[in-house]
Amino acid sequence: MSALLTYFTGGRMDIEQGLALFVFALAMSITPGPNNLMLTATGANFGVRRGLPHMFGIAGGLALMMFLVAAGAGAALLANPAIMGGLRVVGVAVLLWLAWKIATAGRSGAAARGSPIGFLEAAAFQWVNPKAWLMCTGAVAGFLQAGEASALPQAAFFAAIFLAAGLPSMMAWLGFGAAMQHLLQSDRALRIFNVAMGLLLVASVVLLL
Repeated sequence: MSALLTYFTGGRMDIEQGLALFVFALAMSITPGPNNLMLTATGANFGVRRGLPHMFGIAGGLALMMFLVAAGAGAALLANPAIMGGLRVVGVAVLLWLAWKIATAGRSGAAARGSPIGFLEAAAFQWVNPKAWLMCTGAVAGFLQAGEASALPQAAFFAAIFLAAGLPSMMAWLGFGAAMQHLLQSDRALRIFNVAMGLLLVASVVLLL
């Protein structure tokens, strides 16, 4: 661990700081938010296997976003209030649309004939997800070590840490949704569950903003 930290951060981050970054990533990944609520709904309506592209899309999109922000490529976006404001508006609109789609989703049998959120859709969604920006900016502000020479290796390290912490967390939410399927046998039960997930997604948008 120490050798990896020395390589990726040029000796600027010790083991305690690396563990702190992992704990931060785990806390941000496992707590409720748009991604996890949508994964739960995907698991309940489509099951784990069909929900895996959604999960891996979130993980891959977030890791790429973390890498680019930590490497400095996201600085132009963060420094431009107009662009960030536009992303926020688009993000809210997309989240509200997804909340409506979840809340009005039909019977699991009907869902089986449809398609859950795919890899590319989930990956692209991270760029308009308010919590994803909170995670990336929080990690960079709190843990990125000074020194331009170490920016790219650190960015790769950040992305790897968020993958390691995020995948088990996301699988837990996807699995929880799938485990709910045996309780959602009736149309009414599934309808109530989907409406609840949709409302929670709207509430998460309000809290994040």
